[in-house]
Amino acid sequence: FDTERQPERGNTRDPPTAGAPEKPPQETQTPEELAFYAPNYLCLTILAAIIFPPLGLILPSLQTSQANKSSQWEDAYINSGRTGWLDVFAILIGLGIIYAYVLFM
Repeated sequence: FDTERQPERGNTRDPPTAGAPEKPPQETQTPEELAFYAPNYLCLTILAAIIFPPLGLILPSLQTSQANKSSQWEDAYINSGRTGWLDVFAILIGLGIIYAYVLFM
């Protein structure tokens, strides 16, 4: 008669010790999600920062790059759209100011 209890079939994990913290489950991402890369519009951001600095913020572009590196594709996609629109508005406003200055001065 064997007094040791054998592990159940399919349960090969050791029970966690009392003092050890449990590891959080790893997020699994599909190859499509890992391959996703949201554009960060770096050249557009630099041009916007030169033409109209108040709106040519570099922060959303940096956030997009960081989200791309850590494969947070939802944040990367949101920041990418925000970066594109802010850069376009900054360039248009900057060109409007330059045009008004040249036209009326």
